[in-house]
Amino acid sequence: MKHIYDVIIIGGGPGGYSAALYASRAGLDTLVIEKFSVGGQMTLTDVIDNYPGFEEGTDGISLGFKMQQSAERFGAKTEYDEVVGVSLAGEIKTVTSVSAEYKSKTVIIATGANPRELGIEKETELVGRGVHYCAHCDGRFYKDKTVVVVGGGNSAVEDALYLSRLAKKVWLVHRRDELRATKIYRDSLLKADNVEIIWNSRVTQLRSDKRLNGVQVENILNAEITDIVCDGVFVSIGRKPASELFKGQVEIDENGYIIADESGKTNVEGVFAVGDVRTKALRQVVTAVSDGATAAHFAEEYIIRN
Repeated sequence: MKHIYDVIIIGGGPGGYSAALYASRAGLDTLVIEKFSVGGQMTLTDVIDNYPGFEEGTDGISLGFKMQQSAERFGAKTEYDEVVGVSLAGEIKTVTSVSAEYKSKTVIIATGANPRELGIEKETELVGRGVHYCAHCDGRFYKDKTVVVVGGGNSAVEDALYLSRLAKKVWLVHRRDELRATKIYRDSLLKADNVEIIWNSRVTQLRSDKRLNGVQVENILNAEITDIVCDGVFVSIGRKPASELFKGQVEIDENGYIIADESGKTNVEGVFAVGDVRTKALRQVVTAVSDGATAAHFAEEYIIRN
């Protein structure tokens, strides 16, 4: 008879391993399936200094491994494999990977979300060396320096405002002639005297030596090219929740996020979503960890009840 886990967690980021810690500590037979390496998006951050308990900060890779070790200390198991299919209806859920099929009473989805990229040359190689996707994570490295923010929605304007309190100069590059951000953000941005907006434009090239030192900006109306000398670029043009696998299995909103409340419960009994993949107001390491702990509690409650 095929082994049936109490909890299978898809994704080994902070939400996933927090859920694994709480589930395994409660005595539940727990499996984490991680596609690449533990830590999720936080592994892209050199220094995390807004996670409690690290007075000097910590790097994302080390924090990810510590979270894994904490969960495995209580018996959680990790499989490095890619999930390619799920069947979440019914009492026993099925998770199919490239190399195996797993059964579980509950499933916690912790697949996260990936930042949308500019899709231009050198972008990947300059990640962490001048190219960033999280101002609150990495903005502190640009105190009294010059930065470029790409985007025009709430997140981009919020990032520009945050960086304006640290950086000497902030350039905001937006494809349109009007910001998509809500009025409260727009009004605050216009009051910041060290922020300048470049309208109807896009970043087309990244200049670098060993790290980023400037960008090329093209006006999309007249093709005029401008070179901006800067120390960092923060790309804030949206995120892509890793939810494609679960379409038709659980409810997903128009932006691709799995609909789950503060308990982590989805519309399917025994299925939970945590961290960046679910609908929520704030996506940070600390909120993902909170999600994982909460979902594990309600997964345990579900198992006891059934």
